[in-house]
Amino acid sequence: MREVVNISLPAKMARDIKKEVKRGGFASTSEFMRSLIRFWVDQRILNDINRSEAEFAQGKGKRLQSVNDLDK
Repeated sequence: MREVVNISLPAKMARDIKKEVKRGGFASTSEFMRSLIRFWVDQRILNDINRSEAEFAQGKGKRLQSVNDLDK
């Protein structure tokens, strides 16, 4: 299911998006915005992974023997 979300942008930003869509980089302004949101989500996941790897490298991780260890 889709939900319509309206946003307000500075004129230059709106022009830049329209140029990119017209250039053929995206099918529509909505697709451009969805792409940005996907990128943002991916970056958050990548940051979480990097943070977890750093903690593990510092010895803060723990090895799980089974799924039941997640509750401990």
